Amino acid sequence: MLYQNSKSSENSNVRIGIIGGGVGGATIALRLSEQGVNVILLEKETSLINGPPMCHLHAGGNLYREISDQQCIDLLKQSISTARLYRDAIDYRPTIVAVPLHDNGHPSDVIARLTTLQQEYAKLVEADPLNQVLGPAEKYFTLYERQDIERLAQLVAPKQPETCDEWMISFAKSADLNQLKFPLILVQEFGINVFRLAAIASLTLEKSESCSLLTNTQVTSVIQNKTSNKWTIEAKCQEEKQTFEVDYLINACGFQTGTIDNMIGLLPKRMVEFKAAYVSYWPSEKNNWPEIIFYGERGTKNGMTQLTPYPNGYFQIHAMTPEVTLFEDGLVSSELESAQPQLDKKYLAKVNNQWDPQVVKTRTAKAIDKVTGFIPSFGNATLGGPPMFGAQQIPGADATLRVANVSFEYDNYARCEIVKASSALPAANTIIKNLVEHGMLFNNSTSDSNTSGSNASDTHTSQTSVSITYSLTELEISQRAEQLALERNFPKDLAGRTNPNFI
Repeated sequence: MLYQNSKSSENSNVRIGIIGGGVGGATIALRLSEQGVNVILLEKETSLINGPPMCHLHAGGNLYREISDQQCIDLLKQSISTARLYRDAIDYRPTIVAVPLHDNGHPSDVIARLTTLQQEYAKLVEADPLNQVLGPAEKYFTLYERQDIERLAQLVAPKQPETCDEWMISFAKSADLNQLKFPLILVQEFGINVFRLAAIASLTLEKSESCSLLTNTQVTSVIQNKTSNKWTIEAKCQEEKQTFEVDYLINACGFQTGTIDNMIGLLPKRMVEFKAAYVSYWPSEKNNWPEIIFYGERGTKNGMTQLTPYPNGYFQIHAMTPEVTLFEDGLVSSELESAQPQLDKKYLAKVNNQWDPQVVKTRTAKAIDKVTGFIPSFGNATLGGPPMFGAQQIPGADATLRVANVSFEYDNYARCEIVKASSALPAANTIIKNLVEHGMLFNNSTSDSNTSGSNASDTHTSQTSVSITYSLTELEISQRAEQLALERNFPKDLAGRTNPNFI
């Protein structure tokens, strides 16, 4: 049972409908049900938190050299709050950031940004020691010159790395150092496991007395009563029509957010991008690896390559090239007459799991080739499972935007339109603030108020939220996560956790 407090009876008089059970909708449902609000969460898929491939916490925006320092700082703060809420979904292993010789950038540029982030992280930890979820601030990043890597290559790689040097050993033994500029950088930037995240959200909401969770439910209509401002939601569940009345409506439909806006008559500008990552199996390497980022210019043949490790020899690969992760005409914008950008039918078919097996084989092989260019022995890797894919919404017209939250354009209507999973909790807190301001909710959050640099909702989560997600056992989480992986046709190893005791 969820924590309930003295204001729960007042909040239970408000009924809130959330359309979409991705990471945004599920996290909002968690926060509202914690407040004792009567929540109904409608999701068209069979389980929560499907969608674009998710594997990186993005604590500092280290994947994106093109975004501003402020976006990186915002991502750092948001990631800290996400790591606190979903502690048991975090893969505690660091990330290597490498600049290839063919790239126009230089490690010094990365180091300058990381220094700024390190200083910001130190302030956040000083404001609240519970924000120390990325390890000690003074160890946020470590530099390795070529002679350091060559020295580490002579050591035996441990099965369970415990220090920064130990995390570098497998890479040092395998990487083609002649392809890289120095120094290399090891950052205390962790991963987030989508299957464990989905398991935590699902289990917590299923135990909630305040949340009605309806999967396999497709919303067909939303209409607002102009007199009462209440919303009527019509939906289909296994071809059976259902109708719900709510006081407040939250649109958290991910890349299909525009379909609900169209029903209401709103036409905000937005973009949608279809992307995919590929699952490989490298059985000779079952030691714990760090995540690795090889920088490159997006959309070119030398686009950024990202190698994400999972237990037992499985690796996920992003390569920001047209032949791997990106797709021709995969980025589309909304038109004047519709708020919903129209992806090509071939990409919608992929969203619905209609992949041509030959396309999967070819693109996975090209992804493996990209990694092999930096780690020659990775050429022994093979296809490890189906692609991890989805369409990602980007509000507005800036394709480089990575930090987005919530917008309010209509009475009793909130649009949650996040780009990265780390923005989900700040989005939820923004909606709670709006509900409080409109007298629809008593705010029961016990968040600390002495934040550093921005609003409390960006850097803190309430202690009650933490206690809710922490009440689950490791056995519960791992069993549900493995079940979700298998239901989605992935190896159950992808639901496994990497080194929860690293920090």
